[in-house]
Amino acid sequence: MPDQHPAFSRLELVSASLAARAGDNGPAFTFIDYLDAPEGTEHTLSWAELDRRARAVAARLTEVSAPGERVALLCPQNLDYVTGFFGALYAGMVAVPLFAPEVSSHAARLVGALADCDPEVWLTSESATPGLRELLDRHPVPRPKQLLAVDSLPEQDFEPVRVSAEQPAYLQYTSGSTRKPAGAVITHRALAANVRQVRAAFGVDENSTCAGWLPLFHDMGLVNLVALPAGAGCRSVFTTPFAFIRKPARWLRMISAYPGVITAAPNFAFDYAARSAGEDLAGLDLSRVEVMINGSEPIRPETVDAFLAATGPLGFRATAHRPSYGLAEATVLVSTTVTGEVPKTTTFDRTRLGPGERTAVVPGDDDRAAPLVSVGHAVGQALRIVVDGREVPDGVVGEIWLHGPNLAAGYWRQADRSAEAFDGYLIEGAPAAGWLRTGDLGVRHDGELYITGRLKDLIIVDGTNHYPQDIEVTVQQAHPAIRRDRLAAFAVERDGHEGPVVVAEHTTRVKLDDELRGDVGRQARAAVSRRHDLRLLDFVLVPPGTVTRTSSGKIARAAMRRRYLAGELG
Repeated sequence: MPDQHPAFSRLELVSASLAARAGDNGPAFTFIDYLDAPEGTEHTLSWAELDRRARAVAARLTEVSAPGERVALLCPQNLDYVTGFFGALYAGMVAVPLFAPEVSSHAARLVGALADCDPEVWLTSESATPGLRELLDRHPVPRPKQLLAVDSLPEQDFEPVRVSAEQPAYLQYTSGSTRKPAGAVITHRALAANVRQVRAAFGVDENSTCAGWLPLFHDMGLVNLVALPAGAGCRSVFTTPFAFIRKPARWLRMISAYPGVITAAPNFAFDYAARSAGEDLAGLDLSRVEVMINGSEPIRPETVDAFLAATGPLGFRATAHRPSYGLAEATVLVSTTVTGEVPKTTTFDRTRLGPGERTAVVPGDDDRAAPLVSVGHAVGQALRIVVDGREVPDGVVGEIWLHGPNLAAGYWRQADRSAEAFDGYLIEGAPAAGWLRTGDLGVRHDGELYITGRLKDLIIVDGTNHYPQDIEVTVQQAHPAIRRDRLAAFAVERDGHEGPVVVAEHTTRVKLDDELRGDVGRQARAAVSRRHDLRLLDFVLVPPGTVTRTSSGKIARAAMRRRYLAGELG
């Protein structure tokens, strides 16, 4: 059992680690801007420049607010965001990583988070200020005491506030919540602990380069592109999610240009990147990439295989692809595969993957086959598979529970919800109390962790558990008119019985008429019946862009269920 309060020096606090590099003129953070230049324009801050700018932000913050107050980060994804984050930490305030309204369509999430934490100060950039004033005019959000543009603040001398390790560093609002927004309270200790865990898992040191495009308001982006570089003293190079989506090859070019790259992305990004590998990538060398973390959403074996096949000729090593598991309530990283091993897929019997069931391995061509990718072992924290409060042995499916120094202190001002998630009591376990119930289901097989799904998403029909992602894969393979990864399966009750409904987007290539719509529906229903022995209660084909996704790209099944029941989907 890991020590819940391991010894560490104050320099391991991320803000203190940055301040210690105040005299370093080497490159620290580089933002690549593709907005006006297709090949990208680099903007770089040295450690010394970042420290000075963060002190200027902190000085102004302490003039208008006080340590411990919340500060919303509403900057565009650029160097201002990094400056604002460290400025809030230097001021001893609680950063709230969010986003400028013009860079995301998730306005409801932004408004909900602002209403939940009621920050006294909003930090932004001059270019984003008009959008924030419009947000205030159009939505009932608490008005901040001060709206500050970090790129217009003059330099000022300031001594960073000395904080306690147990003080909140920031609130990480979790994506995809179906209830009131929940801000996970990440303390300075939890952040330092997870940075330490990430460094140990992936061998990150001063010679590494953290590179990527993940949104900085997302846990994986914030830790891997902002906190980790400061904690390890290594360079960070990043761009925007929009730049990646427009041209996925930009990501591959970025990570080929720097030494010792550590990068991370959700599964869908590897699909995009694999398809882009057919573009003009002459001279690209991915042999220097040390780690590519695949996490944040279910990892598909076919995606891993396609990515490795596409990038192998470019020098990418299969052992650098690291399937991982994490969540905001654990700061980010929980588990990953062993250094030097290639990704491992095991094919389980999908009819025996319910909570409390003992799994069975079947051949890949079996009708019951459910291939899952290993996410390895927990890093610096305790992980248990639990059913009804008791740990279960390897081979039995249960809820994943966690205990460690990287766990959040709860949800911001939500005592009941915090107790529900963070006060798990393990019967006949040590320690007995203080376990995080993740809500994720998993199983250990040969000592390695496999994620089987979300507890709340299970579709239970006649006592049999079905995972929505399995049904979604079956449906999207049923007809070429169904758009890949843009469909949601969920359960509804009808005539006293629960059954599955699938809402799927059609591709942009098809001209939909009644005949095609009927054919797609028949093929989808037949495929689900044949593979899962299930009858769909309904199949709804909708236009591209209809299926709701979270800010991190996951299918928001609960939101789609609400929209379906409200009659919003036609």
